[in-house]
Amino acid sequence: MTRASGPFDVKSAPLAHDATPDGLTLSRFSLDKLFRGDLEGTSKGEMLAAGTPVKGSAGYVAVERVTGALHGRRGSFLLQHSGTMANGSQQLVVSVVPDSGTGDLVGLSGTMKIIISPGGAHTYELSYDLSDKRSEISSAADP
Repeated sequence: MTRASGPFDVKSAPLAHDATPDGLTLSRFSLDKLFRGDLEGTSKGEMLAAGTPVKGSAGYVAVERVTGALHGRRGSFLLQHSGTMANGSQQLVVSVVPDSGTGDLVGLSGTMKIIISPGGAHTYELSYDLSDKRSEISSAADP
């Protein structure tokens, strides 16, 4: 696995919010990110968050499209997030969606770790594999 890391900025904006009398909520947010470091680019996506009446317990899923250059290789790919928090204990998995790489990033697979400092700064660590599947795609298209 190859590693890429660096800081990123994220902006989110609420899209919808649905609260019920029992304290359960569903909220949607737009995501806009700017990646720097080994991954230079931007992403756009959406997040669906679920809240409970118990402080420190929630969940979210998100999908974002990243466009830019990873260690100099240009293209785009999709990231899928799945996060839960149970009484303040967090678990987050961010994965590259299989076969979502384009351009020089065809064949990209991997996982991303997101680190948020106590001051709120965001950094990423992407562990990835990049096998060139362009030849497989063109040979599969040929009769």
